[in-house]
Amino acid sequence: MIYTFLLKMKFKIDNLQYCNWSRDIFEINRKAGLDAVHVTIVYHEDYDELQKEIKKWEKLFNENSDLIFLGKSFKDIEKANSEKKTAIFFGFQNCSPIEDDINLVEKVHELGCRFMQLTYNNQSLLATGCYEKFDSGVTNFGREVIKEMNRVGVVVDMSHSAEKSTFDALDVSEKPIAITHANPSFWHPAKRNKSSELLKALSDSNGLLGLSLYPHHLKDNSKCTLKSFCEMVAKTAEIMKVDNIGIGSDLCLNQPDKIVEWMRNGTWSKSKNFGEGSKSKPGFPKQPEWFEDARGFLNLEKGLKDVGFSENETNGILGNNWYNFYKLI
Repeated sequence: MIYTFLLKMKFKIDNLQYCNWSRDIFEINRKAGLDAVHVTIVYHEDYDELQKEIKKWEKLFNENSDLIFLGKSFKDIEKANSEKKTAIFFGFQNCSPIEDDINLVEKVHELGCRFMQLTYNNQSLLATGCYEKFDSGVTNFGREVIKEMNRVGVVVDMSHSAEKSTFDALDVSEKPIAITHANPSFWHPAKRNKSSELLKALSDSNGLLGLSLYPHHLKDNSKCTLKSFCEMVAKTAEIMKVDNIGIGSDLCLNQPDKIVEWMRNGTWSKSKNFGEGSKSKPGFPKQPEWFEDARGFLNLEKGLKDVGFSENETNGILGNNWYNFYKLI
């Protein structure tokens, strides 16, 4: 009976958001029907700073317990769906919280981390970021960390990593990896977007791609149309199995521009790095009008069906595929 019930489930999951969190945003995510959201809780913070961020989240959980709770496994997605809440899964967009200590991988897992990027644009102790001129691949330390992440149950996320490093991660990891928020480079050649060859290898290893709604990753930026985006999804499904495609919107709602400066520069640079922005447009770009916040999932549902995806395929892309991926963690 339980298995039959779950087969009919229609989960909605956004597998990457980094918002200026408030009750208003949690309510928006509930109005969108999101059963789970993978949230970035650190970029360049170390282990001690990570714990301060977790305390902030503990306060948010206490104050908004009718809307959110900490998710740790796929069962929490089922619980959220049943209770009409949103399960929050912690993730890191860099490996800085584990510093140079492999024992901290297990510690961050105990604190709730379920996704960790090996790099954020630049070279790290583990791998090479997509903004580096030379990609030396996953380091010796990185190989050991991947094995430890596999052991304890933290997903290897290569969203901001360079191509060779990502192929290396696919080779080293014994569990499927994820690219939680990026798009194919055939559609828009941003540094962060991924080649068709890499996406095919990701799919062949049963990894999952979260398609991004961040304007710098979109063809025509903020003016990207719903039709263009959904046609891109259809073409991506010719390269990857549709079961290996999901959504990782990369929404950054209500964040001040100083946050994007922190994301791009951290504490390692005294010169201004504008990332995928520019000197004339250094801040967060405007979202497309059809995806201003998570309620845009409703537009995506219609748009995906309009380009030929079946109801089951659409439900998979909008959440069920991530749910199945979480079962592998």
